[in-house]
Amino acid sequence: MNTAQPTLILNSAQIHQKIRRIAFQIYETNFDETALLLAGIAGEGYTLAQALARELRTITPLSIDLIRLDLDKSATAQPTVHYEGSATEFTDKVVVVVDDVLYTGRTLAFSLQPFLSIPIRKLQVAVLIDRNHPRYPVAADYKGYELSTTLTEHVDVVLSDTERMGVYLR
Repeated sequence: MNTAQPTLILNSAQIHQKIRRIAFQIYETNFDETALLLAGIAGEGYTLAQALARELRTITPLSIDLIRLDLDKSATAQPTVHYEGSATEFTDKVVVVVDDVLYTGRTLAFSLQPFLSIPIRKLQVAVLIDRNHPRYPVAADYKGYELSTTLTEHVDVVLSDTERMGVYLR
């Protein structure tokens, strides 16, 4: 067990800067749209989606909707991804799936399930940290920070605790 102190990779101010940059990138890519749906993966991914929604609302006239995707991140197969509302709310919208860390791509691959049987305009992915260990064919369209790590290292993203907000490597 690793008892060493975690290394701070991004502090609160740097995280806010990354969120603002990602929001501008999302807007620049989708400036000709009328609405965006941010689908945050439960946990820190949803917290990141909330922060992106707040930032997007300050910089763009687009209608910004937000939903939370609930799934079992530890499961090897995902029978159903649960979300609030009706699937018809996604129809003909740009959907940005948001998570805190892209590691192997499994969680993001599972999270795409609700959007595959509905006619949406675009499906994009935004993450705060991309760890560069792809096992699934999922890539982020928007990345806050690329961090090359070993398979034994762990990245903790803390967004919901303002006292400890940061990205830590242990």
